[in-house]
Amino acid sequence: MESDVFSNISPLDHRYLVSDPKLHAELSDYLSEAAFIRYELKVESALTRALSRRGICPPEVADEVETACRVISPEEVYAEEQKTRHNIRALVNCIQRRVSQAARPYVHFTATSVDIMDTATALRYRDFSKNVLLPEGFALLQTLIDLALREKATVQMGRTHGQHAVPITFGFAMAEYVARLGNRLAAIEQTAGNLRGKIAGAVGAYNAGTILFDDADAFEREVLAELGMLPSEYSTQIVMPEYVADFLHAAVSALGVLANLADDIRHLQRSEISEVAERFEQTQVGSSTMPHKRNPWNFEHVKSLWKVFMPRMMTVYMDQISEHQRDLTNSASGRFVPEVLAGLVLALRRLNTVMSRIVIDYERMAANVDATKNDVIAEPLYILLAASGHPDAHEAVRLLAMEARSQRVSIRQLIDRKPEYSEFLRRLTSAQRRILDSPETYIGRSVERTEEICRRWQRVIDEKRLAADRSATSRQEREDVTP
Repeated sequence: MESDVFSNISPLDHRYLVSDPKLHAELSDYLSEAAFIRYELKVESALTRALSRRGICPPEVADEVETACRVISPEEVYAEEQKTRHNIRALVNCIQRRVSQAARPYVHFTATSVDIMDTATALRYRDFSKNVLLPEGFALLQTLIDLALREKATVQMGRTHGQHAVPITFGFAMAEYVARLGNRLAAIEQTAGNLRGKIAGAVGAYNAGTILFDDADAFEREVLAELGMLPSEYSTQIVMPEYVADFLHAAVSALGVLANLADDIRHLQRSEISEVAERFEQTQVGSSTMPHKRNPWNFEHVKSLWKVFMPRMMTVYMDQISEHQRDLTNSASGRFVPEVLAGLVLALRRLNTVMSRIVIDYERMAANVDATKNDVIAEPLYILLAASGHPDAHEAVRLLAMEARSQRVSIRQLIDRKPEYSEFLRRLTSAQRRILDSPETYIGRSVERTEEICRRWQRVIDEKRLAADRSATSRQEREDVTP
């Protein structure tokens, strides 16, 4: 990002990240062009290190290359590319200029450009997921768990097709997103961990490698092991594109879950519903002309991010197609993928902020239940009549509902006036009668399901925290004994 951020073209820089320089730095560590070059240099260094382990070059050469790769800047590579018109050849030239004459032959030895590029792409997306994306995702998941458990018994009217249906609880409504987001995070973790690299040469058949090695595919595994990676099951000049496509599908579908949550919450803020509200700061302005307005703008922003980045998935699917062993039709489109990942992190961060401060209007939520609770007993009444032996309970209750609406009385009042239902009502238990008398108690297993779902995902979060603590302790112990 330039020192004058408003000279940048992408809104990610000048609009959405300028207010959070720490997050911008975290994203840049993995998603920027500088990061891509840095990861390409890591792959080049790993290649030379594996060559030295095979005895192809002395360890000192690998040390030289590693040292050079640590100091090469993006500016240096881009300046060289102005001459070569080839990004990886420019990268190789920059490394070779910084090492001895004896080391130069072993830079990029047996590799093709996409060996370096595809491996670097997989490596940085994997690291980004582990160190930025998943922590942000699990932070929001924890916020949703806390909210769902806190409101597990807060009765809310359930809605289908924009109409009142039957009661649930607000915690149960939030548990939906605990489950959906949790499953998407698990998918991101799995697909990010399965991103693959390659050191298989120009057409993927190890042509160059077999000049030196009888087991060129084993050498590929050795190079990638230096980076903690596995090779693509099959390669042409490129890694099979489905690894990245699966990862990005998990990411984009996670963004869809966030957009759905944002949509639900912003609709609950409509004037005619008004059950929740986005906390409004003392100096915040909702409209340039209507001073009273408090718009759900953060939730609308998340929906808008989804509208920008969801269609990019079509481009990812189109990038599955590459002519024969490779063409360059993904050369531009592939460079925009990091924006999708940055957009997902922005959505996670913003939703976590606003959902942790959501304001619930309990009186309005209860009033909305009261407004139609006498109608929603139609479902339990139909079920109870059928269970008591009524031969056509659904049609009977449908007609009762129409009559009650026309007479402006409740279904409960109306049925008590009709002796033909007395025998069926006498067969009900006290608990079943209570549902008809107090429809707001007709919430099914809302509380129990909320608790079950939240417990499941809380265990996942707790296990990850424990594993992270153990890893940090182990790392500290190793550092303490290092001379």
